[in-house]
Amino acid sequence: MAVRSCVAGCAALSLVLLGTAAVGATEEAQLLEAINAYRSEVQRCAGQASEELPPLAADPRLVLPIAAGGELQQALSAAGYPMVNVQAISLSGPRDAPAALKVLQESFCQVLLDPQFVDVGVSRLERDWRIVLARPLLGGRLGDWQAEGQKLLEQVNAVRAQPRQCGAQSFAATTPLVWNATLGAVAESHSRAMANGNFFAHRDRDGRTPGDRAELAGYSGQRVGENIAAGLDAARKVVDGWLASPGHCANLMNPQFSELGAAYAVDPKSDAGIYWTTLFGAP
Repeated sequence: MAVRSCVAGCAALSLVLLGTAAVGATEEAQLLEAINAYRSEVQRCAGQASEELPPLAADPRLVLPIAAGGELQQALSAAGYPMVNVQAISLSGPRDAPAALKVLQESFCQVLLDPQFVDVGVSRLERDWRIVLARPLLGGRLGDWQAEGQKLLEQVNAVRAQPRQCGAQSFAATTPLVWNATLGAVAESHSRAMANGNFFAHRDRDGRTPGDRAELAGYSGQRVGENIAAGLDAARKVVDGWLASPGHCANLMNPQFSELGAAYAVDPKSDAGIYWTTLFGAP
């Protein structure tokens, strides 16, 4: 919206324009919140069940003008976004965020539920919407999977040291987890399988669950839980994403777990590039 100079006579009009802009921003924020709530639960899309996904991060570089022409990749390059893959959805007609989400669920569920996308920008002009989902280039160098697994353990234990709300569940501060080498090896194997096989799921290609894989590796614990993530290039980002997802957050804070193993794997040919697995256990 253009800003014009005016005298006292147009003060009332300026207030109306400002109010309209505020409402528009609220609708955009509501749509982003609704998209992330949709991603945080198992959904049926194209005949398959999705995994619970961490939320997309709002990135102002992806908020592109509705009327902007030109090539999408060029626009993101000009905005300084180091893009690997991007998908833009344009909608015309929805009058508010709930109506826009309904169209997205009906026609674009595969894009919304694609684990490779980690950032999002939402723009709106009256009844026209533009939703841009993107996967950035991997950033700084990572250590080997054991080193990064230990970093993730440190991040998780810092989280567990404070009381936390995970969706509707309240958790008190709880005891730190200790590293378990068997769970670490199982996590590395599953991360590698996802990266090389280009899939994102708790069940592997042979249909084995996290508990099955842990048992086959010789883990004798009575309880096993798993969090997975994709497209994120640092342990801190992975944990932050899980904290914003009620189900993942609950695993992080579960006082019944006492052990952890974690790992990442990279395959440039895969959709998401990098995949993370964390296994929680209780002997």
